[in-house]
Amino acid sequence: MRTSHHWITRAETGADVPAVRDIVLAAFETPLEADLVDALRADAAWIDGLSVVCADEDGELVGHALLTRCHIDDTPALCLAPVSVRPGHQGRGAGSAAVRAALEAARDLGERYVTVLGHPAYYPRFGFTRASTHGIGLTIDVPDEAMMALALDEAHPLPAGTVRYAAPFGI
Repeated sequence: MRTSHHWITRAETGADVPAVRDIVLAAFETPLEADLVDALRADAAWIDGLSVVCADEDGELVGHALLTRCHIDDTPALCLAPVSVRPGHQGRGAGSAAVRAALEAARDLGERYVTVLGHPAYYPRFGFTRASTHGIGLTIDVPDEAMMALALDEAHPLPAGTVRYAAPFGI
């Protein structure tokens, strides 16, 4: 599916695993996020179809967005993390295309809620709002504006509670 002028997004396949690791390694200063993706792939939190890659017109994978299972108290939700783009392609819409495709795939699977701990100037473009305004928090201290949440279905407002991440997050 095309989600932008020239970005092609799709669910990750087994053949994409090495390229996804390479993208995540290139996008971050340390291997922690790449190791997290690998650990999540082996965890019960992994949901097939919600690891989305973004390719350029030549088919080169340049971006990745991952949604995995988390909970808001006992309510199933998704965690968006990490979102990665090769440095040479950052700021050109590849990350946004991957995030939009991942959120669309989550909606298609009937998922209702997504949380993200990220840059407060970036994620609101996808509909994320400050989680604390919905009574959603974490067990660790983070900047209030960095913890955000999104209801994928307006008929089901965000539940209040504490976000419980998958074990590989270490939170």
